[in-house]
Amino acid sequence: MHATFSTDNFQMLCDELAARDADLERIIQSYGYPPMWTRSNSFETLVHIILEQQVSLASALAALNQLRSRIGEVTPERVLALSDDELKACYFSRQKTTYVRGLAQALITKQLDLIALETLPNDEVRTILCGLKGIGDWTVDVYLMFVLRRTNLFPLGDLAAVNALKTIKGLPKVTPREALLTITQDWQPSRTIAAMILWHYYLSVRRKT
Repeated sequence: MHATFSTDNFQMLCDELAARDADLERIIQSYGYPPMWTRSNSFETLVHIILEQQVSLASALAALNQLRSRIGEVTPERVLALSDDELKACYFSRQKTTYVRGLAQALITKQLDLIALETLPNDEVRTILCGLKGIGDWTVDVYLMFVLRRTNLFPLGDLAAVNALKTIKGLPKVTPREALLTITQDWQPSRTIAAMILWHYYLSVRRKT
């Protein structure tokens, strides 16, 4: 079995981390528990995560909503039926058009089975998804955390999570990856939950300012 979080244990996992780390405890005391962010295991979700690569969450959601308004349900078949110009009108870059088409093709040809991923270990899920063009470690981290709800991931490629980590720990802007990794190891086996607390802190501070 793979350790996962749910509404049954999410706050308990937050409390366990807070008991071990005073900085995470201060975040929860100041801003409350983080939302339990989850997404469905679907083609649309993976399209959404691809759209989120290296752009703001708002920009990615705008592109996804534009796609939804054009084709309704976001399915591999409907996306492949669109021309490059139609996807460009949905704010898809040339690169992301290629990535999403490749993903759609992989699902149609059964090269990729999303339901089968639910039972596989993290490293096998990573190997399969990274075999698709345009999907790297950050995209897989988000998929494992939000979709499969695995409890022990920390996305070192995520700027918001890493910057929040540096802030609460008083670290310099230029901190070696190894030093960050050492800190996150202390949060095992609940690094996903720690990342969500950090995202919650990052978003809460931004809202205040």
